[in-house]
Amino acid sequence: MSNSEIWDYDYELKFLIVGDSKCGKTNIFLRFTGDQFNKNMPSTLGVDVREKKEKLNNNKKVKFFVWDTYSQEHLRVNLNLYFRGAHGIILVYDVTRRETFDNLEDWINKIYMYASSDVKIMLIGNKIDLEEKQYVTKEEGLEFARNHKMMFIQTSANTKEGIRQAFHKLARKIIPSLSTSSLRTVENYSINLTETDEEGKNYNRGAGYFLYGTVDKIVEVVLALRQGLNLILNFFFQM
Repeated sequence: MSNSEIWDYDYELKFLIVGDSKCGKTNIFLRFTGDQFNKNMPSTLGVDVREKKEKLNNNKKVKFFVWDTYSQEHLRVNLNLYFRGAHGIILVYDVTRRETFDNLEDWINKIYMYASSDVKIMLIGNKIDLEEKQYVTKEEGLEFARNHKMMFIQTSANTKEGIRQAFHKLARKIIPSLSTSSLRTVENYSINLTETDEEGKNYNRGAGYFLYGTVDKIVEVVLALRQGLNLILNFFFQM
């Protein structure tokens, strides 16, 4: 698909990826949006948003706006901004680190507090390629998901296993519940610097942010950017 072509779609969906630091959230994000993987990926400082266009197996064309967010230690301010308008949430834990599974209840509380009541959640147990280091069983993940009425899948961003299926399954769960007003729209603005075509190839849409929404939302973006800048400055001052 060339940059000049118009990619027709049926729905726009906002997906948010959350979970403890070092669970592989950013690699899940990169693998789905651009078929990329970085074994030495540092923790995310700030928020990254990318667009990915996919055709589901029901022939519905979806434009995903996927948000990769702060780790738990930094996700304290502007929670309303991140969760607002999300159709789906990818909640991630690391099967090799039990504490990330134990902290899922805290993330569930955040979701209940800040996301809409009808948001759909996909629980992901990531890094299943590290079989010899697994401390959380598949059965435990399934039980947690059932208890909280969530979908569940195990993935490996390294081998790609389950990544695309996770996003597609969640999208198929969401679409039947969308109102007519949700058709082809994302409720709040999105920020996008890099676009990914349906073959997974990245291309730059140009300098600057693309903002969609009202002035109050733009103000929230400025506040979020300022917070990210403060985190970067604090990091350098502590070196």
